[in-house]
Amino acid sequence: MEFQLWWLLSWPLFFGLGWLAARIDIRHLVRESRSLPRSYLSGLNFLLKEQPDKAIDAFLEAVRIDPQTVELHFALGNLFRRRGELDRAIRIHQSLVDREDLDDVQGLQALQELGEDYLKAGLLDRAEDVYLKLRGTSHNEAANDALLEIYQQEKNWQRAIEIARDMPRRGSHRWEVDIANFYCEMATTALAHSEFNRALGLLEEALATNRTSVRANLLRGDVFVALKRDAEAVDAWQAIGDQDPAYLSLVADRLMDAHRRLGHEEKGALFLRTHLYQTPSLDLLEIVFKWEIERNGPEAAYALVRDELKRNPTMLGLEKLLEAASRTVDSDMKDDIELVKKLIHGHTRRVARYCCKSCGFKARQFYWRCPACGGWETYPPKRTEEFDLAV
Repeated sequence: MEFQLWWLLSWPLFFGLGWLAARIDIRHLVRESRSLPRSYLSGLNFLLKEQPDKAIDAFLEAVRIDPQTVELHFALGNLFRRRGELDRAIRIHQSLVDREDLDDVQGLQALQELGEDYLKAGLLDRAEDVYLKLRGTSHNEAANDALLEIYQQEKNWQRAIEIARDMPRRGSHRWEVDIANFYCEMATTALAHSEFNRALGLLEEALATNRTSVRANLLRGDVFVALKRDAEAVDAWQAIGDQDPAYLSLVADRLMDAHRRLGHEEKGALFLRTHLYQTPSLDLLEIVFKWEIERNGPEAAYALVRDELKRNPTMLGLEKLLEAASRTVDSDMKDDIELVKKLIHGHTRRVARYCCKSCGFKARQFYWRCPACGGWETYPPKRTEEFDLAV
C-alpha cells in the first residue's frame, strides 16, 4: 500500500482537535464544580470515607445554601433512612413530592423514596397509598413488590392474590405457589372459625391454581376430619404421596389416627412404610418407629431402624437405633446404651432442624413461609442432616 504524505500532515491536526476537546470538557467540569456549594463536595468526600454523619451535616449546609438542589435532597433523604431517622427522611421526600417544579421522572422517584420511608417505618396504610399511585408507571414492578409485601404483612390475602396474579414470572419463581398459599392462609382462618364449606372452597381454588400444592391437601384432610369424614381425609393426605412424598411426614400422625378410627391401621402403616422405603425421611421414620414399638414390639422397631440406617446413615437414625436397642437388652447393657445415646443426642440437637433452601435460615419447627426471607415453601421437610446429605 503506497504511503500518502497527507496522512503524516493530518496527525498534528487530529492531535490538536483532541487537545481542544479535552480543554473544553475540563473547563465545563471546573465551571460546574465552582457552581456547587463547597459543602456539597465535602459531603461527597465524607460519603467516600464512609462517614455518613459528617456527610449529612455537609449536605444540610449545602441545601441551606442552595435549596433548589434536587439531587441533594434525594441524597439527604436516603442517608436519613439508612441511619434509621425515618421521620426526617419522610419530611425530606415529602417536600420533594410537594414541589411543582420537578419533572415527571423526579416526581416519581420522590414518590418511590417516600413509599420506602413509610414501609420501613411500618406505616403500611400510607405506604400502600403511595405505591398504588406508582402502579402503571415506570416504577410499576417495584410498586407491585412493595404492595405484595404490605398485604402479606397485613394478612390481606385477597388483595395479595390480586397483585400476585398481575406480576410477571421471574426466572424459576412461580407465583402460583405464592397464590396457592394465600388461599391456604384464608382456608386456615375459615377452618379455625368452623366455616368448613368455605375452607373447602378456598382449598379447591388453591389446587386449581397449583395442582402440586401439598399444603392444600394437608388442610383438606384437616377439614374432612373436622366434618368426621375420615375416609376423605385419608384420600386427601395420601394424595400427598403422589405430589411430593417427602411431605408425608407432616401428616403421618394424623393419617395413622384416621386409619385407626376407620379400623384398618395396618393399611395405614403399610402405606407409610412403603413411602419410607421409597423416600427416606427421619420424621417419617419417627412415626413408623413409634407404631412398630406399640404394635410389634422393640425387636421389630430395631429391625426397622437398622435397615433404614443401612440405606440412609444419619446420626438421628443412629439415635433411634440406640433407643430401640435399649429396650431389647438387660439392665447393665441398657445403662451403657443410654450413656452413648445421651452423647449422640447432644450432637443431633444441632442437626435436627429445618433449613430454608433460599436463605439458609434454620429453625426447629417447619414453616410454610420462611421467617427470614419471606419465601413460600422454601423449607424442605427434611432435617438439616438430611438436607446436607442431599446437597
